[in-house]
Amino acid sequence: MRTLCLALVLVWAGVAATAQPAAAQTSQYIEQIVVTGNQRIEPETIASYMTVDVGDAFDPRQIDDSLKSLFATGMFADVSIRREGDSLIVQVVENPIINRIAFEGNRDLKSEDLEAEVQLRPRTVYTRTKVQNDVARILEIYRRNGHFSATVEPKVIRQEQNRVDLVFEVDEGDPTKVREINFIGNEAYSDGSLREEIATKESAWYRFFTTDDTYDPDRLAFDQELLRRFYLSRGYADFRVLSVVADLTADRRDFFITFTIEEGPRYQFGEVGVISELRGLEPADIEGEVTMDPGDWYDAQEVEDVVQDMTIELGNRGFAFVNVRPRAQRDRENLTVDVNFLVGEGEHIYVEEINIYGNFRTEDEVIRRQFKLAEGDAFNLARLQRSEKLVRELDFFNTVEVTTEPGTQPDTTVINVAVEEKSTGELSIGAGFSTFDSVLFTISIRERNLLGKGQRLSLDLALSSRRQTIGLSFTEPYFLDRDLSAGFDIFKRRLDLQSESSYTQDNIGLVLRMGYPVTEHLRQSLYYTLASTTIEDVDSDASIYIQDQEGTTVTSAVGNELTYDRRNDALNPTSGYLLQFGHDFAGLGGNAKFFRQRGSGTVYYPFAQDWTGSFKLEGGRIFGLFGEDVRIQDRFFLGGASLRGFEPAGVGPRDVDTGDSLGGNIFYAASFELTVPLGLPRELGLTGRLFSDWGSLYSLDEDSITGVNAKNVEDENYLRGSIGIGFAYQSPLGPIRLDFAKDVRRLDYDRTEFFRFSFGTTF
Repeated sequence: MRTLCLALVLVWAGVAATAQPAAAQTSQYIEQIVVTGNQRIEPETIASYMTVDVGDAFDPRQIDDSLKSLFATGMFADVSIRREGDSLIVQVVENPIINRIAFEGNRDLKSEDLEAEVQLRPRTVYTRTKVQNDVARILEIYRRNGHFSATVEPKVIRQEQNRVDLVFEVDEGDPTKVREINFIGNEAYSDGSLREEIATKESAWYRFFTTDDTYDPDRLAFDQELLRRFYLSRGYADFRVLSVVADLTADRRDFFITFTIEEGPRYQFGEVGVISELRGLEPADIEGEVTMDPGDWYDAQEVEDVVQDMTIELGNRGFAFVNVRPRAQRDRENLTVDVNFLVGEGEHIYVEEINIYGNFRTEDEVIRRQFKLAEGDAFNLARLQRSEKLVRELDFFNTVEVTTEPGTQPDTTVINVAVEEKSTGELSIGAGFSTFDSVLFTISIRERNLLGKGQRLSLDLALSSRRQTIGLSFTEPYFLDRDLSAGFDIFKRRLDLQSESSYTQDNIGLVLRMGYPVTEHLRQSLYYTLASTTIEDVDSDASIYIQDQEGTTVTSAVGNELTYDRRNDALNPTSGYLLQFGHDFAGLGGNAKFFRQRGSGTVYYPFAQDWTGSFKLEGGRIFGLFGEDVRIQDRFFLGGASLRGFEPAGVGPRDVDTGDSLGGNIFYAASFELTVPLGLPRELGLTGRLFSDWGSLYSLDEDSITGVNAKNVEDENYLRGSIGIGFAYQSPLGPIRLDFAKDVRRLDYDRTEFFRFSFGTTF
């Protein structure tokens, strides 16, 4: 037995001794990494993505991690790793490189817009995953633009050197329209009224210039906010949108949209007050900014406006760190909302830096000077919002986005202003028609941001059967680096007044002007005018007074105008008021010597939604200086647009023998107008007007009529009046206005007209 065991031991030792050299011939460590199949990518680059290296052990787990790491780069369509002796063989199949990306079949969306949305770019690596993601993104864009039946098919065209052309073949299909919009739960307002408040519209034949009638889920989300604002501004403090459901028709061509809302009761303002926690500020000092009264219908927007007005006013009074918080308490039993404006001290935060991005053409200073904040100032949110509004009103940018971020210190903030510039040069060719000018053609070349400095330059030409005008204007809005506008106007005009006063008037001149803000809403304008006026082509049978005016007059005049503007919108005001008052003094050289005053005031008041009333009162007076009479070109004329129901220059002093209008030295006029809805969709831009105009023009210089018997000239301070209706249409081709007016008080020699029409466009 012992002999057998010894023999087995000797046999095992011999086997071990025999096997030892073979084991020593194969290493357990990676001697080299060999990369095959690569065309563009260097082997060293591929090896750098692996988690194993030369000298590491052949660890299956590490090799598997290297395989995953190479796939994760997205550069390879296939990767395999195997061991051959002491070498690690890495075999790759590279993904191709995109040579070109193209879109075919797209009509409603431009290729440039689609290119901006996809992730793939020329000279990037092609992968199926990225292509699938881009297809999904393109389909999402089409759905948001109302094309729910759109399809996208990617096509790959292989090129040499492992490059490919990627073509997205698009079938847009028909736009998916909104067939019907319904509301559930509304009692105070009809479906039609609520449809006017939201951005999404029902499909109609006249909406061929808009895409608002296509289904857009983002627009629906905005519609919910519009409904909320609408109801909260009318006292419905408990209003909620419960759901919005969009049902696609079976043919996938239209949507039925249903808003389910809960109006709740209507609230009024209860107690309204101010609570001050600021040292040195009594509630009575700021209560003037509160615009609502107990008993008024609750208006959430008005509350926000008061907060902003208070913040601005307190900032103007030297309270740098202010926090105005409205505290609203509802009384559901009495349906009132008590509002207290709590004025406290805000955080002490200063502006560390203002950064401006995206302005490749516009100089930084043009944007900075619109800011009501400067670096080092106490941060004020209301002033920041006001600054953003002023930058937008420059109209130099497509988008303006103002954001804040923490500064380098806990008590500082950084303001970032991101803008996207747009074209500010304009070439306009216009055509129009009016009862005064007949056919009118206009050409205008304008640059609103000359050399990126915010300067304005324009050249205008207008031609009609009765008017020919050419003018050059330049304005520097920030003269001498101050909030001081300065500019000039050079003009030449020829006006045919044969039908009114039997003469033609030529003007050529220069105006130098300057303007500056006195307060936020009050602006002062100063100007100097040097002009030559020629009265010519006087009919032989014209009034002797007109014949006496024939010749050339040189006017050298200085003037000023004060404008106080509190309108909510300069173009289409619905509330607020506008006051203007000006003077002109002629006599600093030249042979025209007079003093002229003119003033006007207009008040706008919203009686109800889409019902806006306005009342305008204006008047003027001119008289000669140094014994000189006022010449006809400097007098006032009344009629036409300034007194509807009467022809241009249809009222006032007149030579009754010849019928020539002579103008007047004094005038006053008043206009009452009510804009009313016509029951048509608001986006049509068609509105109605009820109006009544009243006024008078009188007073001629007694010495100025030579050779004319006084009884041949009628000059009487007599109040004329008219009533009428009008229609205005903001057509895609330009504004159209029609007025029908009937005189209700006139003199026998006045000239009346029943209908006025004007149409204008630029393209």
